[in-house]
Amino acid sequence: MDPSQPVVENYANPKTCFFHVIFKAAALAFYILSALFFDNFVIIFVVTVFLAALDFWVVKNVSGRILVGLRWWNEIDDNGESVWRFECLDQESLARMNKKDSWLFWWTLYLTAVAWTILGIFSLIRFQADYLLVVGVCLTLSIANIVGFTKCRKDAKKQIQAFATQTIASRFSSTIQSAFSVV
Repeated sequence: MDPSQPVVENYANPKTCFFHVIFKAAALAFYILSALFFDNFVIIFVVTVFLAALDFWVVKNVSGRILVGLRWWNEIDDNGESVWRFECLDQESLARMNKKDSWLFWWTLYLTAVAWTILGIFSLIRFQADYLLVVGVCLTLSIANIVGFTKCRKDAKKQIQAFATQTIASRFSSTIQSAFSVV
């Protein structure tokens, strides 16, 4: 290996990256190409929404954890209020996350929503309310993951800042205590 050649960072989790992308691509491709092969709207709706739901589940429960170290969910508490819950890896583990994996995760998350939005605009222009319903369901699932992971990332940053502040404060106070205990 030539030492003058820069080391190219590969995907740390290629299988997870593959499944992160494949369900998005499958839902979009099936929706776009289905008009060529099927006249039955019900088949198009069911298969497209099923693929989008698989994508939603894989992103939320698998690729989010593995590729960016984040997980989110929403639950209803005893008072009937919606409560967002977030999990993230510790600071050291987050720092070791693969940059390519993270880049792929975030860009495909956003680009999928953009693609569904464009398809929704085409459905509006062509006055196809039934296909707009399919796009609406798929876009809703995509945006739910964007909102969940964006909130989770912000929460993770707050946790890291709080941990750093707490660590600095505790070291400062231990330094002061040790200085006064010497006297």
